[in-house]
Amino acid sequence: MSYAAIMTQVKPDAEAAPRLACAVDVATRFRAALIGVAVEEISPLAFDGGLYSPTADWSEAMRQLVEERLQAARRKFDEATAGLPGGASFVSGVQLPTPALVAASRAADLIVAGGAPPSHDGNRDSAPADLVMISGRPVLVAPVAPAPLSARQVLLAWKDTREARRALSDAIPFFEKAERVVVAAVVRRGEAAQARIEVDDVAAALKRRGIKAEGKVVEHALPGGEQILEQASLEGADLVVCGAYGHSRFGEWAFGGVTQDLLSQDQVYLLLSH
Repeated sequence: MSYAAIMTQVKPDAEAAPRLACAVDVATRFRAALIGVAVEEISPLAFDGGLYSPTADWSEAMRQLVEERLQAARRKFDEATAGLPGGASFVSGVQLPTPALVAASRAADLIVAGGAPPSHDGNRDSAPADLVMISGRPVLVAPVAPAPLSARQVLLAWKDTREARRALSDAIPFFEKAERVVVAAVVRRGEAAQARIEVDDVAAALKRRGIKAEGKVVEHALPGGEQILEQASLEGADLVVCGAYGHSRFGEWAFGGVTQDLLSQDQVYLLLSH
């Protein structure tokens, strides 16, 4: 099993460079095609009293600015993907990023996100949380200023849920290339016995695929994302695989608990599935 096509959003800004570099690296690793998507919407004209339709001159100037940014993104993409074994393709348009990327993800097996500034501009950026919850594709989230992804040691944050089983399946290509996979369950005190059965079952399933895997159970009074990150550090894992748990609140995805903790950190790569 492998990824045949990787997709990522391409922007001309310096802070987006790690995302593109990660996408190129992953596409090279799996000899996959890389799909670059450059999309931005024209920002509305704002006044103190609210948002108003811009004048024709202002609208044309802003459209020209967006078009120039999309052309600059194309140049960066072409330069980064020259000679990519699986080939590369590029699409662009003046539209909102989230729906455009979600639609484009139908052609991809994996989305690479991240490398974006902490502040989120919905006219220029698609947040990883949106892509995880809406696209139906696994999302690899790169830290803002990462070291290259090695994925030799991988930690699967286990919880016996549909989302975790989906993440387990979606991450198989990474597991197959890893030197070692740790299936880790961080649980409350007194829950270790059942968790041990679960992580051993998952590790056994991976071993049947020829993957070197082991189960690990950690008890903690208040288990959460911090403990998962601690275990990743102890195991030398720079990739954490996890099911994503969230719900829509007035049209925006809200996360709590482990998922929010992991999305808020900038230490490791995340592979999230929902």
